[in-house]
Amino acid sequence: MTDWYELSFGDDYLLVYKHRDAQGAKQEVERMIGWLRLAPGAKVLDLCCGMGRHSLALAEAGYRVTGVDLSEVLLREAKRFDTRDQVTWHQADMRRLPLEHGEFDAVVNLFTSFGYFREDVEQIKVLREAARVLKPGGRFLLDFLNPAYTTTHLVPHSEREDEGQRIVERRRIEDRYVIKDIVITSPGGEPRHYIERIKLYGLDDFRRMLREAGLDLQNVHGNYDEEIYDPETSRRMILVGVRQ
Repeated sequence: MTDWYELSFGDDYLLVYKHRDAQGAKQEVERMIGWLRLAPGAKVLDLCCGMGRHSLALAEAGYRVTGVDLSEVLLREAKRFDTRDQVTWHQADMRRLPLEHGEFDAVVNLFTSFGYFREDVEQIKVLREAARVLKPGGRFLLDFLNPAYTTTHLVPHSEREDEGQRIVERRRIEDRYVIKDIVITSPGGEPRHYIERIKLYGLDDFRRMLREAGLDLQNVHGNYDEEIYDPETSRRMILVGVRQ
């Protein structure tokens, strides 16, 4: 049985999320560098790197960067933007990384690239892999949605047109998952259907899973403006910590 994340990160994903910009990634990376206490030239893994916006911003800032993603399409885009071959790219499942033990000074996992699997044990595999490839004392940053804010501000339905194609998105929360149904229709064409499903985790859930993976949580931020995390009102839940 094919999982949703094996189908949804293709060419249509580039259309749906084309509004993401490199400048925003650069600003977020500037904040991350301070939170992670990155030394000049540190080795950083961007886990689930997507189109590589943050990987490239980190490389531009002088870090040695590896980007890993499962999607061949997104990695193709990342490589297209990497005109100076600054980043090492790998196609791999985040639960099984083709990387050495203790290879990295920091691991980042951004834009809710977590919670893809149905079972907690599978999410913990991701965290254990992050811990495995970190040096002792290496640091991690995991940027996840804030469940309470997401529940309160969820937009059930939106429609727009882009590049002549109609994009309809319907969102709901069901059995502890945020589920987005996406339908894209070209003029005179058949609708193309996709689904995105993220398991909702609160801060206590993360504390437990991180501890099981050998990671210590040290700080939680509410967004990239260094807002103090508020469980009810913060837009994001950005977890920063260290390998035990």
